Amino acid sequence: MTAAAPRLPALLEALGQRAPRGMVLGLDRVREALSALGDPHDGLPAVHVAGTNGKGSVCAMVESIARAAGLRTGLYTSPHLSRFAERIRVGGEMIGDAALERALAAALERVPSPLTFFEALTVAAFVAFREAGVDLAILEVGLGGRLDATNVIAAPLCTAITSIALDHQAVLGPTLADIAREKAGILKPGAPAVLGPLDPEADAAIEAAAQAIGAGPRLRVARAGRAGEIAVGRSDHGARAARVAGPGRREIEVELGLRGAHQAENAGVACGIAWRLAGRWPEVERALAGGLAAARWPGRLERIDAGGAQVLLDCAHNPHGAQALAAWLDEEGPGAARTALVFGAMADKGWGEMLQVLAPRAPRRFYVTPKGRAAAPLDALREVAPGEAIGDPCAAVARAIEAAGPGGLVVVAGSIYLIGEVRSALLGITPDPVVTL
Repeated sequence: MTAAAPRLPALLEALGQRAPRGMVLGLDRVREALSALGDPHDGLPAVHVAGTNGKGSVCAMVESIARAAGLRTGLYTSPHLSRFAERIRVGGEMIGDAALERALAAALERVPSPLTFFEALTVAAFVAFREAGVDLAILEVGLGGRLDATNVIAAPLCTAITSIALDHQAVLGPTLADIAREKAGILKPGAPAVLGPLDPEADAAIEAAAQAIGAGPRLRVARAGRAGEIAVGRSDHGARAARVAGPGRREIEVELGLRGAHQAENAGVACGIAWRLAGRWPEVERALAGGLAAARWPGRLERIDAGGAQVLLDCAHNPHGAQALAAWLDEEGPGAARTALVFGAMADKGWGEMLQVLAPRAPRRFYVTPKGRAAAPLDALREVAPGEAIGDPCAAVARAIEAAGPGGLVVVAGSIYLIGEVRSALLGITPDPVVTL
């Protein structure tokens, strides 16, 4: 901590103490808090992104494109991997201690009613973005959309829904249509929207919601075999090269900064958003190639050299994410014989289905208990696919590095908490306390 932020440790402790309350969905407390602080979100030019998977990557891409165009950006995402400050970025950098102290003090001490952990950070982000004078804020939904604290933005420049898959059913509903309707709550009258490749059931639910409120024009990324206004495909110029074609004979071929074939679809969504923003800032369209190439998103197919092997960190924490990781391993991995898996998941996730997808790609498996809320039992993981129950993530990574051998690959996946813990240890980062949401 810097001398300029003497109160920050106490504020972070107070923030963390609000985490056990969980995520309470609803907008009234956030609106009341923002009103008491002069409504820092009013008039803020913003992009609002929801989705089961891919929303963080899309936000990172859009933010990188906007910065490449010369805009001063604010980026609000969740969760963090090591430090709370990762969630609020200005100009591509994690918010500084002094600015974070001021924003948190406002959100924790100057509001009429106590806010939850996520609500307080959301309010702090708006305070920080107003103070920094950002040209554009990119906001990632925390959970769902309709009742998420970020949904206080009344007139976004553009909204986006990246994907719909079964996750958080206890909160969002049991079917794809239920989940889609919740995420469609971020759509606003007159505001254009960009939709990623969606299951027909989810697409129909979103379209009905959009028509009911008079949402702005929808721009879709095509799924194979379906007509769409944005077409994405792989390029012949490398594993991370993609081709994106859009309305008005727009077409771009780019080397993506983010790994994985699924990032081509995310890039399609990001391009759709950028094309909408170009109506206000023409330089955004000219910055597309450079921004997509420069985009980075920690913990998403991120490689770290360690002990003669490479550790691949991926925040795949549901079956849909595990399938994307498996596709990358099939295409770019070193093969099952040279791959070891460190896996741990939260008990309320689809860990059995995730492990069934990943286990065939890594015959050497090490099961761990991530910090956070209740984790999947180690014995239950071993029943799905035989492996060694170690418990401690860092000890498991060390064992996996030995098992993979020189030039091998250690894949760490199953929980974002797990990725944060391992990444912090590998990079020598002192993490903030774990928040169990």
